Amino acid sequence: MELHHGRHHAAQVAGLNAALREHGQLAAMPVDDLLMRLSQVPEAIRTAVRNNGGGHANHAMFWEIMGGQGGEPAGDLRAAIDRDLGGMEKFRTDFNAGGMRVFGSGWVFVTVTPAGGLAIVTRPNQDTPLMDGQRVLMGNDVWEHAYYLRYHNRRADYLIAWWNVLNWERIGARYAAARDGTLRV
Repeated sequence: MELHHGRHHAAQVAGLNAALREHGQLAAMPVDDLLMRLSQVPEAIRTAVRNNGGGHANHAMFWEIMGGQGGEPAGDLRAAIDRDLGGMEKFRTDFNAGGMRVFGSGWVFVTVTPAGGLAIVTRPNQDTPLMDGQRVLMGNDVWEHAYYLRYHNRRADYLIAWWNVLNWERIGARYAAARDGTLRV
């Protein structure tokens, strides 16, 4: 993960900054706002913003939700998972299956509505639900660079092991922020 953070994510930040260098108003926008308005970004830099901005937003969320001991969520988040995703066992199964269905490189996410509704979605490459006006509660990177050094081509093993490093307190805080209207990336 150090290589993933220090090289891949850093390259996306640098690529986004380079794309926005001559576009001061866009460069001043929070990345989630920029991605939600991707259709308004000049065509000449839109692909660079999509790829690098999406990668930056996805990875910023990714690093935030990890570093815990796994386990399971509690409180309002657990109630939402039970209500919308069929409980923890079904949620894990469906989330991992979504990650396995991503062809090539991409992400599997849980989106969250302002009312607290949850859904599992996938996106190719560095696309993010932010590009569709949705907020991201959590997500897992299923690009090979995320797991290849340890898991080689065993994406399923990576997806299963990933649950052991989630920080449910941080994810719960993201859920509360989504319901308060303050969740950003």
